[in-house]
Amino acid sequence: MRRLPFSPWHLLLMPLALLFVLPLVHMVLTSFMSNAEINQFPPKLVPTTLHLEGWRALLSETNAPRWLLNSIIVAAVSVLAHLVLCSTAGYGFARLKFAGRGVAFVVVVATVMIPIQLLMIPTYLMFARIGIVDTLAAAFVPWLASAFGIFLMRQFFLALPVELEEAALIDGCGRWRTFRSIVLPLARPACATLAVFTLLSSWNDLLWPLIAISDDSRFTLQVGLATFQGTRHTEWSQLMAGNVLATMPLILAFLLAQRRFIATMTFTGLKG
Repeated sequence: MRRLPFSPWHLLLMPLALLFVLPLVHMVLTSFMSNAEINQFPPKLVPTTLHLEGWRALLSETNAPRWLLNSIIVAAVSVLAHLVLCSTAGYGFARLKFAGRGVAFVVVVATVMIPIQLLMIPTYLMFARIGIVDTLAAAFVPWLASAFGIFLMRQFFLALPVELEEAALIDGCGRWRTFRSIVLPLARPACATLAVFTLLSSWNDLLWPLIAISDDSRFTLQVGLATFQGTRHTEWSQLMAGNVLATMPLILAFLLAQRRFIATMTFTGLKG
């Protein structure tokens, strides 16, 4: 029997991948339809001609460019803060020996089980007292660090050979220089994975910015798109164009970090 030029699993994965891609393709095509084509029955899957009314309305009649910039700022600050704070905290839990290390780590990880909705009122009151409600800072401050990020980085650092750090310490490197010059370059796959997860979570966050921000000029893209849906009328072509604008940066980020993401999953699965 002749061997297939690809893995037999691809015969199952390709139809599944097509099944997940079809809604994305339909969303892109719908953004180039007129409202009449979108609302007609039976529904059309492909536009007869390309209509740009939805894109023109999105870019000229709304603050979508400003919302996109706000989302980029929130996501960039969140990713950068996660990489700095979670990597240092994870390294401290993995390598530094101090009293109460195990208890502190359990307490940090246990916060994952607290529902986000339970923290919204105390967080809002705290932000109101320090004066950052209805500012862009209110959207990214909750994303400066997370228990999941600390846990992910700690597990990765535990899998690294400690002999590399011991050799650097013997050669005269301090703890901070060892971490910066030796450990962090080896942790690039884990950092890329953490960056992707943080980008997805902060970019798609809707509920908290909807509560903390009321100024239209400070909306993130997700909050702005939520205002397009009304109880009686929805501009579907404009909404779909906004969804394409909100989705494409995430797809590009995942494609760029895909190899790092797979490397992290492979590396953390090794023992010894």
